[in-house]
Amino acid sequence: MHPALWISKTGLDAAQTDVSVISNNLANASTVGFKKDRAIFEDLLYQTINQPGGRSSADTELPSGLMLGAGSKVVATQKAHTQGNMLTTENSLDMSIQGRGFFEILQPDGTVAYTRNGQFTLDNNGQIVTPGAGFLLQPNITVPEDAQQITISQDGEVSVQIRGQAAPTVLGNITVTDFVNATGLQPIGQNLYTETAASGAPIQGVPGLNGLGSIVQGALETSNVNVTEELVNLIESQRLYEMNSKVISSVDQMLGQVIQQL
Repeated sequence: MHPALWISKTGLDAAQTDVSVISNNLANASTVGFKKDRAIFEDLLYQTINQPGGRSSADTELPSGLMLGAGSKVVATQKAHTQGNMLTTENSLDMSIQGRGFFEILQPDGTVAYTRNGQFTLDNNGQIVTPGAGFLLQPNITVPEDAQQITISQDGEVSVQIRGQAAPTVLGNITVTDFVNATGLQPIGQNLYTETAASGAPIQGVPGLNGLGSIVQGALETSNVNVTEELVNLIESQRLYEMNSKVISSVDQMLGQVIQQL
């Protein structure tokens, strides 16, 4: 079998994976707090015919070698945790993090997940939860039924104005969690990430201090996907797929000619 067929086949697989990554970015261009992915490519093992520096005679050596590559593959997808644009809303429970960090979310099985999506709401007990699955925001904060206004400061302090009271009542403090390597977090869907060995241990602190981002109430962080950039990447991946397909077609024609002549 001609090696170019298998080499081009790996190129087709890699280009197809890249298109899948780009399509997921475009599909989440309107997802609050979404961070775009990029595919990481690597070349495959090489077949060494002549080793560079090998002896070509008793007194000379090869200045370069002869090594044939085996193609390419996608070895990883990498999240770009850059800041998205700020979208102002009129919802007092909408929050965004200006800077580094994640909101901490408690899942039903007791494990902790993290998110940049600050779209929160209240459940039937007055607890601040995620709007889709109703997961609790940590630390847990319960808003009284007679609360008229909710105020969240930049350092995460949550206070409410209760009917009949002049001074606001402090309910608690929202913390922000960061990681040494946020790219190492594992996305699990529902705008959530979980800790891995690559991400490092969570670093929890007060918003706005020690390098952590501050909280902005009444605003959401939009997706950091640049649609124009993704469309350009899509065209590039399509052309890469077409070129590898062309190589397979050319090799097929070459083999066909050999068979006809023999």
